Amino acid sequence: MLFDFYESLLTEKQRTFFKYYFHDDYSLGEIAAEFEVSRQAVYEHIKRADSMLEGYEAKLRLLAKHEAAAKWIGELEACAAAAHNESFGPKLNEIAQGLRDMEAIGFRTES
Repeated sequence: MLFDFYESLLTEKQRTFFKYYFHDDYSLGEIAAEFEVSRQAVYEHIKRADSMLEGYEAKLRLLAKHEAAAKWIGELEACAAAAHNESFGPKLNEIAQGLRDMEAIGFRTES
């Protein structure tokens, strides 16, 4: 998930190798052959990218904030569902949807 948040902060090569390795399940050798580089070079790019992603999260905490917001939105929705027959149940649902919309806008990544 860190990749989803910080992908744009990596170099093109790091993004490409990272995607091939973790998303497409290529081996280091397959990636190396595809890009005509050594397996060690691929490994170093992936390792450096992973380290950078961890560093970004340690400083910015975007994933942690996203997970906390999702937890609270879930609790708000549960309260809204329990209070559905009460007059404020629909308003709680509206607030939860507004928070979810803000979350989607704030953490959208470019494809």
